[in-house]
Amino acid sequence: MRFLTFLLFAIFLPSAFPAQVDLFTAKDLQGVAAALTPKEAGFADKNLARYGNHYFLLAKREQTGSSEMHEHEADVFVVQSGEAAIVLGGKIVGSHAVKPGELRGTSIEGGERRHLAAGDVIHIPAGTPHQLLLTKGKPFVYFVVKVTGQ
Repeated sequence: MRFLTFLLFAIFLPSAFPAQVDLFTAKDLQGVAAALTPKEAGFADKNLARYGNHYFLLAKREQTGSSEMHEHEADVFVVQSGEAAIVLGGKIVGSHAVKPGELRGTSIEGGERRHLAAGDVIHIPAGTPHQLLLTKGKPFVYFVVKVTGQ
């Protein structure tokens, strides 16, 4: 009986607690954002942590980005600061693969335009074209959860 109790304990205890707990405070994220220096494309990001089927990063844009689509990753954006429009759906103009499962282009034809501001959260399913559109001179910082294997 003791062995059975031990076996059940050994099987179920590890799954009861996460392997790793990470906390990214608002102050932590503000510090990371302040250190991000967008390159000539007006974009910079920092990988924060990787887990089994998802990972976190913080991104900063200072200008409109390319259109993109991730075939096997969903995106969840949590807007930290700034405002932007996002175009979702439609067709990527000038679509080309930048790596397996990742398409980029110059813009989106068709699609639906939505407004994003600090505090907003948006889920973008895998296979959905999207593009952030910024007003010149107004930076946009967002926390990203990338969910893989979609």
